[in-house]
Amino acid sequence: QVQLVESGGGLVQAGGSLRLSCAASGRTFSSNAMGWFRQAPGKEREFVAVINWWGGATYYVDSVKGRFTISREKAKNTVALQMNSLKPEDTAVYYCAAARYSGSTTDANDFNYWGQGTQVTVSS
Repeated sequence: QVQLVESGGGLVQAGGSLRLSCAASGRTFSSNAMGWFRQAPGKEREFVAVINWWGGATYYVDSVKGRFTISREKAKNTVALQMNSLKPEDTAVYYCAAARYSGSTTDANDFNYWGQGTQVTVSS
């Protein structure tokens, strides 16, 4: 059974930092792009960041550029999202996802494995 399990969410004050981790099991995703999405209450799911299969290319939604960093450890089958200078508008459930392809993509339809999500709440 393939699973993606996120951890590291929580409550933080504006300006603070959190590091989300995603551990994959059941198969290796070393040849797949990995990404993070988020969904705030009453809003649609939004792309946040993606990293390609070998970690050499990353893309971010404009609202998090310069504040968030996505990384991966292929040997451990994990992907992480370092979030700095957090803002109240970053509050959402964050989801880890594995893409069907090796190249970076921002389209949620290109991701076929999803985690259960972890809550991030940023207070003002």
